[in-house]
This record gives sequence, structure tokens and C-alpha cells, in this order.
Amino acid sequence: MIVLSFGRRLTAMAGLFFWLAATPATAQDTSQPKAPDSPTIRIAIEGAYPPFNYMENNELQGFEVDLGKALCDVMKADCVFVQHEWEGIQRGLLNREYDAVMSSLEITEKRQKRLAFSKPYYRIPAIFIAPKESSLNGVTPSALAGRKIGATDRSDHLDYLRQNYKGAEIIPYSTPVEANLDLLVGRIDAVFGDKRALAEFLKSREGECCRILGPAPADPPYRRQFYGVGMRKEDTALKARFDEAIDKVMADGTYDRIRAKYFPFDIK
Repeated sequence: MIVLSFGRRLTAMAGLFFWLAATPATAQDTSQPKAPDSPTIRIAIEGAYPPFNYMENNELQGFEVDLGKALCDVMKADCVFVQHEWEGIQRGLLNREYDAVMSSLEITEKRQKRLAFSKPYYRIPAIFIAPKESSLNGVTPSALAGRKIGATDRSDHLDYLRQNYKGAEIIPYSTPVEANLDLLVGRIDAVFGDKRALAEFLKSREGECCRILGPAPADPPYRRQFYGVGMRKEDTALKARFDEAIDKVMADGTYDRIRAKYFPFDIK
């Protein structure tokens, strides 16, 4: 059974309509010409976190798969993508079962003690939502002073609110779904969370109650939830190659073309 980390489980529950479940393991070869001095790069992907990565017809698909292939093109590397369940995916990297993990691996201080990370290749913006009839018209701490704001317990979103919105009543919820339901029935004034999940809620029948109030304000900034390619710390040359490739696909428009297939908003 695939086991997601706590934060990933909450995000997956909040999406409400995400499509697919994991299917048996497979490997894919991008069949790109490799540089003479470059061995095959084995990249582990979970395959159970759509739209970032998922299985379809026994093949890995999704944003990270398409982006990974583009990065391998830039590096002129022969890459093999291997499905690996989330539990143990970092351990497999350290045990040299593969060379990199490109599977929505959040760059955290704890993980950076064990792994090297590429430059971030995506982030999920954070937004506030509120009822359509709400009189709220701002998202700054002063605009939301005295209001009840919901967020998922033990999340970056809750930490951000508690640190910066001291004039508001911050209410933790076990899941994003519970927070959204309380917003629906008027028990709270706003919900703060990741844009992808909340945008999915707003597209649902229940979400017709509500609207996007605004993104996290520029001051104080929300700088959380950045995701990169995970590698072993000693693989400095491989990290440099991924960093250079990420810069190139973001500069030449390749990244945005791939992103647009899966997300209607910027995730850089």
C-alpha cells in the first residue's frame, strides 16, 4: 500500500476530484542520446500524486514526468524513470537504487540534512477563500483582524497564520475538507490553503458558495512549499546539471508549455 506523508495526505484529500490510483511498477526510458561522459540517470517517481505524477496504461504520466523528460533532453542524458511507492523513496535514493527523486519532494530543513536538492522546480501558491457574500475585501493581517480563519492542522499554512495573523482567531482542522465545510455553513470567515486544492473546491457544487479572496500578501510573504529534485549529497555534479537544466527550461518557455497542460496558474 502506498503511504503518503501527513502533509501530502491532506493535500490529496483536499483536491476532491483528483483522478487516478497507483498501478504496478514500471520503468520508462526517454531514449534520448546521452553525453559521452554521462551515465544513465535513474529517476524515481511515485506515480500516485496526480496531476504531478500518476500511472496511466501502466506508464508514468504527469507534470513531473513531462518536465523530467525535458530536463533530460537539456542534459543530453539517457534517463530511466522508475515507479517507487512514496514510503521508502528517500531511503532507496540513499541506498543507490536510483540517482534522483523527482516526485513532489518538498525542500525542508529536515530533508536538507540528508539530501541535496536542485533548484525548486515548482511551488504551490497559497490563497484565501471566503463566502461570495462576505464583506471582506482584503487579506492582510489588519483586514482579517477579528475574523475566524481556518487552515489545516500541522501545516505551513497554519504556521504562517499563527505567526502573522495574531489579531485573527486561527482555527485548525484535521483536513482541508472540514475547513471548507465550516466555511460553507458560516462557522468561519475564510480558509487559507494551497491554491491548487482550494481552486478544485471552488469548482465543485459545494464550492459555489465561495470565491478567492486573494493570494497571500506580499508582506508578510508566504515562502513555503518549494519542491525540487532530491539527490545524494555527494552527487554535486549531478545537482549542477539539474540546476542548469531547470534554469534553461524556465528561460526558453519549455517549462510554461508543460505547466499549462496541468495547471491554469503559475507554479514557478
